[in-house]
Amino acid sequence: MPFINVKTNVNVTNEKTADIKSALGTAITAIPGKSEGWLMVGVEGDYTLYFKGTDAPAAMVEVQIYGSPSGNAMSELTNRITGILSESLGISSDRIYVSYMCTENWGWNGSNF
Repeated sequence: MPFINVKTNVNVTNEKTADIKSALGTAITAIPGKSEGWLMVGVEGDYTLYFKGTDAPAAMVEVQIYGSPSGNAMSELTNRITGILSESLGISSDRIYVSYMCTENWGWNGSNF
């Protein structure tokens, strides 16, 4: 039950959004037991975002995960996410933050897991 939300100050076309969504669907498999089948993705382009005092292309990615994946798995996912945004949107990897929130409480379909 992961959720990945990408906020960037880069313009993201519908085609790029679809490409990013598909690539994140593959990337999430870095976390054992996670797949695109339960992945929710949000992409917010043209977001007002400053990093290191400038509005040069940047991104903030929030990853929310049910459970507690290993640090190695999260590092691999960060690597994959950074690669996807660098390739798709031309954002330098040193201008991308990825944050994680892991929880044991996740609701769906009227109840919690």
